[in-house]
Amino acid sequence: MSSRRINKTDARRDFLKASAGLGAFSILSSGVHAASASTLKVGLVGCGGRGTGAASQALRADKETELVAVGDMFDDRLQGSLAQLKGDGEIGARVKVSPENCFTGFDAYKKVINSGVDVVLLASPPGFRPMHIEAAVAAGKHVFAEKPVAVDGPGCRRVLEACRQAKEKNLAVVSGLCWRYDKPKREVMKRIHDGALGELHTLHTNYNVGSLWMRKRQPNWTDMEYQLRNWYYYAWLSGDHNVEQHIHSLDKCRWALKDENPVAAYGLGGRQVRTSADFGHIFDHHAVVYEFKSGAKVFSYTRQQDGCYNDVNDYFQGSKGYCNVMKHTITGPDAWTYRRDGSEIDMYQSEHNELFASIRAGKPINDGEWMTHSSLMAILGRMATYTGKRITWEQALNSKEVLAPADLALNDQKLPTPPVALPGKTPFA
Repeated sequence: MSSRRINKTDARRDFLKASAGLGAFSILSSGVHAASASTLKVGLVGCGGRGTGAASQALRADKETELVAVGDMFDDRLQGSLAQLKGDGEIGARVKVSPENCFTGFDAYKKVINSGVDVVLLASPPGFRPMHIEAAVAAGKHVFAEKPVAVDGPGCRRVLEACRQAKEKNLAVVSGLCWRYDKPKREVMKRIHDGALGELHTLHTNYNVGSLWMRKRQPNWTDMEYQLRNWYYYAWLSGDHNVEQHIHSLDKCRWALKDENPVAAYGLGGRQVRTSADFGHIFDHHAVVYEFKSGAKVFSYTRQQDGCYNDVNDYFQGSKGYCNVMKHTITGPDAWTYRRDGSEIDMYQSEHNELFASIRAGKPINDGEWMTHSSLMAILGRMATYTGKRITWEQALNSKEVLAPADLALNDQKLPTPPVALPGKTPFA
């Protein structure tokens, strides 16, 4: 695995110098698209559980796809992913990754992107997403980007610009915010947008669950390797769970509000139960109020603590009706309940089906703006809970705070864990 030190400024410069040419079967900026019988070559960056799932769904989405390149920070993760995919009887024969196209280290994403692929699946820790999206778009590749797409304001600005360039190049950018590709949720949102609730004024959303995985440090791991393998608990990699997990709930709120962005947010949060060094420095609970110009407010709660009441749901109140989003019900004059008809499919599969269908049709989907703004909404909430301040949307978007270390190297022996934020004392940057 590579341990070469990478300066972020130089890396970004390298990305933007990358070729803007497309693979032989990708959509061209002129609108030419792959013939129906053409093979679309797929590359995977990030071979964890979600990345492996995305590769499986990409191969199931289009029978003329092949997985030809994979990249991850660590070889054990890469080999485990390949073994799982090759062992799948439905898609295993189309996993055609040679040893020469297995890449590890910080620069693995560059090698995947430059390996002759047409579509890149980006599923590494979110802190790397902006540079990976930039590089893929600069090289003319279609992109599937897992959520969130950034962990700080500068990252969001980079992604917005890359996705603007993707539109100019007629490249697909599909988001891993999968509820937008779920048929029942689409039916709920259609009715909300058509006025079934009247004027939305109160949106209450919960993502209250137990603790997630944690990997104990091994004696041979450097600080950098430990943080990368335990990435969830470091804000420079995950954004904190208000960003990495609760973004699904916040995205549904923005969707219901027709992708209106909040004006500002304030809230509270802390680290009450997960207090050992094993859990890095992130919080274990956040409660945020988001204010909107329309007068609507989103009341947002997320918690990762064992032994507590759990609830993952969204409750929307309007001037004439109420919606329980996860139960797909509306009460009021336009009362309605979604009835399954057998046409529903897994939402993770649906997003890949629509991605590849859009490429084949020469009408590539571009989710760039809304996926980035939903990421920023989640980041805004973390900024509010970490600082204890009321933070505006413009402050968050224009923030100069870059969470990642200035240099990245696997052999970094000393990479201090950031201090736990103290609301009222931690400054906004």
